[in-house]
Amino acid sequence: TEQHAMPDAQAIEHLMKKQFDKPDAPLAVAPITTEGQYAVAGWVQSGKGGRALLKKENGTWQIQVCGGKGLTQAETLTQTGMPPQAALTLAQKVGAVEAKLSTDQRKKLDMFEGMMKVDAPSHDGHAAHHKH
Repeated sequence: TEQHAMPDAQAIEHLMKKQFDKPDAPLAVAPITTEGQYAVAGWVQSGKGGRALLKKENGTWQIQVCGGKGLTQAETLTQTGMPPQAALTLAQKVGAVEAKLSTDQRKKLDMFEGMMKVDAPSHDGHAAHHKH
C-alpha cells in the first residue's frame, strides 16, 4: 500500500484526514508525536480539537482512542493498554512538543471531553464480535 512509503507523521496525517476530513470542515492534524509503534496526534476541526492515540500494527497506523488532555498523561495512556515505559516516554514527548504551541492551540486540543474508543474498520470481520 502507499502508506508504507510514507514517514510515520505523514501516514498518520493521511489516515486521519481520510477518516475525518470534510469539504466544509477541513481537519488540521498537528502536532504528531511518535514513540515506537504508538503516536499521539493533535487535531483541530471547525474551531474544536482533541487528540488521537494511534498504534502501528503490521506496518499500518490505526486510530485507537480519541481524547483530550488525558492523552498527554502517562497513566491515561497506560489505561489504553500501552506498556508503562512507552506511555511515560510518549507523554513526556507530547508535553515537550505541545509546549511549543500557542496557549490557544493547546486549549483547542484540550476541548475533547473524556475518551472515545475508536474501532478501526476491520477487514477480517473480527471487530464485529467485540463487546463494549
